[in-house]
Amino acid sequence: MDFGIEGKVALVTAATKGIGLAIAQALAHEGSRVAVIARTEFDVKQVAASIKGFGVAADVTTEEGCRKAVDETRQNLGPIEILVNNYGARAGTSWNDTGPSELETAFRGNVVVSARMSQLVLPGMLERGWGRIVVITSVYGRESGGAPAYNVAKAAEISLVKSLARDVASRGVTVNGVAPGSIMFEGGGWDRRRQADPAAIADFVRRDLPMARFGSPDEVASVVAFLCSRQAILVTGACIAVDGGQGHSNI
Repeated sequence: MDFGIEGKVALVTAATKGIGLAIAQALAHEGSRVAVIARTEFDVKQVAASIKGFGVAADVTTEEGCRKAVDETRQNLGPIEILVNNYGARAGTSWNDTGPSELETAFRGNVVVSARMSQLVLPGMLERGWGRIVVITSVYGRESGGAPAYNVAKAAEISLVKSLARDVASRGVTVNGVAPGSIMFEGGGWDRRRQADPAAIADFVRRDLPMARFGSPDEVASVVAFLCSRQAILVTGACIAVDGGQGHSNI
């Protein structure tokens, strides 16, 4: 299937490892010109070169970093037509170590980053009458679970997706969320946990993952690429679970 995004300019945040890297690769495979955004310049340049894209070293937790990412992408690739808000932040692990500070950190590192990046690219998308925005949320935004501050922030991101999608739906721009379940990749959180306590992780897989395995970044990226396609024009305001049945929500 031709997704119809060849030549489209796509910006992906936190794109040098895991899910973000897989998304950048998937969009590049479809012919998009991809801007790779992350903090570490060496990693950014290396990934950008591997997909024949463009790299920007920027801290998107700051307004300055968001503007740098968008401005340099426009200057080097052209108007941004696809935005994937993959960056996310965690703070605290339970209510024992979670208070206002952790809630603020998680909210700023998820909802505020996604909102700021979206607002920077939306005017151009609306002017041209075409655009795709995808926010990477979490199974623990669709339902309760995980670290409390992260859970709250990801739920708020899903609300952001719905509200923004309805506001721009008639003007050619779609806004959607993708909610991954437990995803395994080298150097990621689940990989570190498995190395630290393989028996506990094996028990988690048996108990909580109906497919009896972790998901992979590529499996998430495939769904994101479809949402960016011309075929997905009627899909907006959705939050699509990519979790192998891990979640318990009915919607």
